[in-house]
Amino acid sequence: MAKANAAMNGGDRKGSWGARLVVLVPYLWLVIFFLVPFLIVVKISLSHTAMAQPPYTPVFDPSGGWTALVEFLRGLSFENYIFLGSDWLYLASYLKSLEIALGSTLLLLLIGFPLAYGMARAPRGWQPALFVLVILPFWTSFLIRIYAWINILQRDGLLNQALLALGIVDEPPAWLSTDTAVYIGIVYSYLPFMVLPIYATLEKMDETLIEAAADLGCPWWKAFWLVTVPLSLPGVIAGALLCFIPIVGEFVIPDLLGGSQTVMIGKTLWTEFFANRDWPIASAVAVVLLCLLVVPIVIYQQMQSRDLAGER
Repeated sequence: MAKANAAMNGGDRKGSWGARLVVLVPYLWLVIFFLVPFLIVVKISLSHTAMAQPPYTPVFDPSGGWTALVEFLRGLSFENYIFLGSDWLYLASYLKSLEIALGSTLLLLLIGFPLAYGMARAPRGWQPALFVLVILPFWTSFLIRIYAWINILQRDGLLNQALLALGIVDEPPAWLSTDTAVYIGIVYSYLPFMVLPIYATLEKMDETLIEAAADLGCPWWKAFWLVTVPLSLPGVIAGALLCFIPIVGEFVIPDLLGGSQTVMIGKTLWTEFFANRDWPIASAVAVVLLCLLVVPIVIYQQMQSRDLAGER
């Protein structure tokens, strides 16, 4: 009996260590590949610009010991963050990025929800083919797809040729170098990220709930609004976050399809790093951007925690 208890205790210890290891691995991954690089960026954002290599000061010298560490900490300051708050260029970049991200996410939701709903309600045999059609653009390089849109949206491109042939316009409008082109490129590129989470949620929904609502005399539109929409909210929120967060920091699409007025924060960040070589300012821009993106994630986690607590 004692041997059996000892064996059971040993098995429990191994199981607990295995469970801890499973939890520890993702945390270790986040520490190495997120927290450490983030702390380095924060450190650079508190430094001063210098015409040197690396292009910032102070630089900590471990061989100097405690005195070098004290001098290093004294050299850090929040001047870069104060400068960001006083320069309208950076504030306008943040506001423009949030504006385009919110508008694009709303457009993606308006387009993606009907697509996901149609996929979830399609016959089972058709759903794999529809799923492949949604992810089919991912089989082509992202840059190739954006360059294709440049050809489509240029003055003598396919879009203007179609509009002229249909008699919708008399003269070919300018699409490139406008916010409209940026919206088109973003919606096209990020649509699968909105459709797939919503589809995954709707596909699991119990259809008998809709039948029960219909049996009780509920019109189809009211059943959709009171049953389908609430049950699809987890997928909607997940899709919105998957789209909104990367769109805020988008650089390629605004740079290739947008104009001089479409100055998003990703483009400003690239300019500061590579054109101006002002690493401290660029790092401060990146830190503020990350803080802005953490807000919706924290809100979503709080909502999920409340839902789980309510289920218990």
